[in-house]
This record gives sequence, C-alpha cells and structure tokens, in this order.
Amino acid sequence: MSTQAELDDLQRTPLQQTLVIEKLITMYYFELDKDFGFNGEKHNFWEFLYVDKGEIEVFADGRRQLLKQGMIIFHKPNEFHEFYAAKGKAPNAIVMTFDCRSGAMNRFADKVFSLEDEERNLLAQMIKEGENAFIFPFRHPLERREGAVIGSEQLLRCYLEIFLIRLLRKSSLLQSEKPLSSPAREKSKDELTRQALLFMEGRIGGPMNVNDICGELHISKTQLKSLFKQNTGYSVKEYFSKLKIERAKRYIREESYNFTEISRQLGFSSVHYFSKAFKNATRMSPSEYARSVKSRMKLETGN
Repeated sequence: MSTQAELDDLQRTPLQQTLVIEKLITMYYFELDKDFGFNGEKHNFWEFLYVDKGEIEVFADGRRQLLKQGMIIFHKPNEFHEFYAAKGKAPNAIVMTFDCRSGAMNRFADKVFSLEDEERNLLAQMIKEGENAFIFPFRHPLERREGAVIGSEQLLRCYLEIFLIRLLRKSSLLQSEKPLSSPAREKSKDELTRQALLFMEGRIGGPMNVNDICGELHISKTQLKSLFKQNTGYSVKEYFSKLKIERAKRYIREESYNFTEISRQLGFSSVHYFSKAFKNATRMSPSEYARSVKSRMKLETGN
C-alpha cells in the first residue's frame, strides 16, 4: 500500500499540445449577395474561408482558386487575399481569423481542400458556441453576450482546435475534391439525414409529407424523426420551414424574383403568408431584409 506522501508525489505527465489557439480575432457567417466582391487585405494572423453554399472565387498572392460548396481555404499571416461571389449566385461563407503560433499550423499554408461530414459538424458547433458567447450578428471586436452560456468561449476554442487537428490527421492536406459524404457511410445516420435534406430541397416548391421521405429512404417515421432531431436540432417540419426561408433569403440577395414570385416559387399560399412566415423566422420583413442585407454585409467585413 502506498503512503499518502507517495500518492501525492506521483509523477504527472504533461500533455503535449499540437495546436493552441491563443486569441480569436473575428468570426462571421456571411450571407453575401450575387455581386459581392471583397477587394483584399493582408494581416499578421491566420484566416480561413469556408463555402457553405454557392461558389466563391479567391485570389491569394496571385493564385486563383474556385471554391465550391464544402471547400475551405487557409490564408497564412501576411498573405494578400481577395474573394468574389462566382457565377452571379449569392453564396454563404464562414470566415474566422485567429492567432496561433504553433509550428503545426504552418502545414495549413496555401492549402485548399474539401471537408467531410464530421468537420462540417464541428464548424456548425463553432458557430453555435460563438452565438452562445458573443452577440450575433458578429462584429469586430467581438462583443461578449451578457449572461453567456457557461463555458461557451472555451468550447468554441476546443472545437476550433479539434477541427484543425482532424485536418492535420488526414493523409495529406493537398487539394482534393471529395464528395460531401463518403460512399462508405451511405447507410450511416449522417448519410440518411443528408438524403432526407436533398429530398426536401427537391420538394421546396410545395408541401412536405413525412411519409414521402420515409418511403424514399425506406425507414420508419420514428427513425426519421429521431435521426433528424439528433443531426439537425430541428424537427422535420421545422427544418423544412427553415429551408424555405433560407432559399427566400438567397432569392432576395440574388434579386432573382420579386416577393410575389418568391412566395409562388416556394409554395406559399399568398405573398401575405410568405411575408408573415419570413418575419417570424428572421424578425424582418422581406423588404426590410432586402434593404439591410447589403449594408449589413459591408459592416460585417469591417472594410
């Protein structure tokens, strides 16, 4: 039996840290318009840009890269970079900047590659914890939320570090064009959810019946509802409504249709019902969103 003194003197093993994020500078979730262009900057900290929807054309130190949905690019400190909406479509993007002096971070320099499901889930967790910690829409400098959820800033840093370490563990950080979901995971929960989302997007112009999704995926209602809540945080009905509103926001930013046409495209019974649903979801009327989006995006870039 060990004495108390012997137990107290047991050797401690310091845990090695591959990457340490020292400070967060900015984080944004951009909903950009179809003509958006950012004329460029350089700074002494790291930045990544992830394309959540649409396509973005990036120029970095004279190199051109077309980023499609699911792709991410890293900009090393003091690298001049600029980006533009591609093909006249309104893209969504996540941009984060941070200080990291860990040597392993240099392996991300000049790298562009596609994310897998788990990595995109980590990005979603970062945004969620960012909203828990800081006032949204995010500004610079970040403004701490009064009564923030306990541990939200630390979780944000943990998710970011885990995200980067996962990328380091890949066989290489060379540019790749992997599909958003691997065929090997076709029957997994994530894949079933992805298939359900694709099915819903194909029916976005009309009503949605849960039985239709179950029949398409050959699963029960109970299984579908459980998978959906677990993987998206929403019920099937809630997510379908959210999907319609996100599509409406994109149409407004692209100036593709007027409000009456948008309501018809998305299966609303009238423009009045569309406006009411839009305001309930965004706290803005469609016209208020149309007026605010361009000025809001300019404000959030800080340029």
